Order: sequence, then structure tokens, then C-alpha cells
Amino acid sequence: MEDRDKKHLLEAILFLSGEPVTLSSLKDVAEMQDAELKKLMDELMTDYRERNGGVLIAEIANGYQMITNTVYAPWLKKFRVKSALTKLSASALETLAIIAYRQPIIKTEIEQLRSVNSDGVVKTLLDRKLVKILGKKEAPGRPLLYGTTKEFLQYFGLKDLTELPTLRDIEREEAA
Repeated sequence: MEDRDKKHLLEAILFLSGEPVTLSSLKDVAEMQDAELKKLMDELMTDYRERNGGVLIAEIANGYQMITNTVYAPWLKKFRVKSALTKLSASALETLAIIAYRQPIIKTEIEQLRSVNSDGVVKTLLDRKLVKILGKKEAPGRPLLYGTTKEFLQYFGLKDLTELPTLRDIEREEAA
């Protein structure tokens, strides 16, 4: 199979998946070596970026995924009908931010920061698989430790947690 055909195969897999696909998954299906696969994925991402169309390929959550071009975000927001299931409440976003920046964290620490009971919100985030239980803290009562998931990265379009904005980024955004 020629490189062009291999790239078309990878493109089809990404399109079909609808979620991040890891290199190891691509390797298993496409039957290619790591170096060749990485090279072809880099070329494919460049092809999409240079074409500057409505769809791009990005590295997200330790994998590759087809995403929409942010240039078209205003129109896509109009098009997209937000369902109650995908929309997060302000309290859920606040709790999720605390968990993302402070993980691993126990519920008592979340509640101290928020000054309200967080049982329901944490349960909702667990149900939506945006957070997970990482284990138990070595403390009296052995409280559960919470952290973010791959689905969290996917939901916010992040490659990893280092892409979370810093306080300085947020302050700059608010000042602009």
C-alpha cells in the first residue's frame, strides 16, 4: 500500500471513530510500525492544517481526532443544539475546575473551596465520566481521591492537563 493510501486509511479510521484514537490502536488496525505511523499522522495533520478547511486533525487525550476548525466556531455554535445532557451547570464547571487544578483531591477539600456541599455535583461529574476515583487518601476515614479523565480532556479539546490555562492566562483574557 502506498503512503497516500495509508494516509487515506488513517483518515477513514479517525472519521469513523468520532473520538481520540491512540497510536497503538491505529498501529493494531493499520499494521504499521510506530515511526511510519507517527510520520504519516504528522503529514496528515499538516495536510489538513494547510488546506484550512472546516475539519482538522488534532492530538487530543493521548490520541488523534478529527475536530472542527475553530474559525467556524460562531456558525457552528448557532447550528449545534445544546442538550441538557451535554451542558454543564455553573456549579459543575466550578467543581470540575477545582478537581482539574488540584487533583488528586478529596470531596472535603472541594467543599471547603466552594463553601457548599458537593455530593450531587461530584456524582454528576462521575456519571458523565469527566472525573474518576483515583484511590483513597491515607488519612482518617480514607476519603476518596478524585481526578479528571480522558473524557475530560476530550470534552474540553485538550491534549493533556498542561494545556489548561494558567491564572495569568485567565487574568490576561479578562483584561482584554
